[in-house]
Amino acid sequence: MTQASDNYQILIKPILTEKTTDELERLNAYRFEVAGGANKVEIKGAVESVFDVKVTKVNTMVRPGKLRRRGANWYRTSSRKIAVVQLQDGDRIDLL
Repeated sequence: MTQASDNYQILIKPILTEKTTDELERLNAYRFEVAGGANKVEIKGAVESVFDVKVTKVNTMVRPGKLRRRGANWYRTSSRKIAVVQLQDGDRIDLL
């Protein structure tokens, strides 16, 4: 497996919400859903190589799955790991 495909397995998808847009304007920070086993160093390397930017800070969080119901059956959705990646001043990622 090549290094490029590893980067795309680490970064699953960007998260675009009002909160992320506010963080983008204030802090130059982007949110990505990442692989559950990825650490901060791997996430930083993946973002830098895929988007050709300089990452200054990475924060991660695990959002637990929610309890849902379909008819009489209850189930739990899967957990997600989210990374907040702050970029160097002047760097941008065009997600739209």
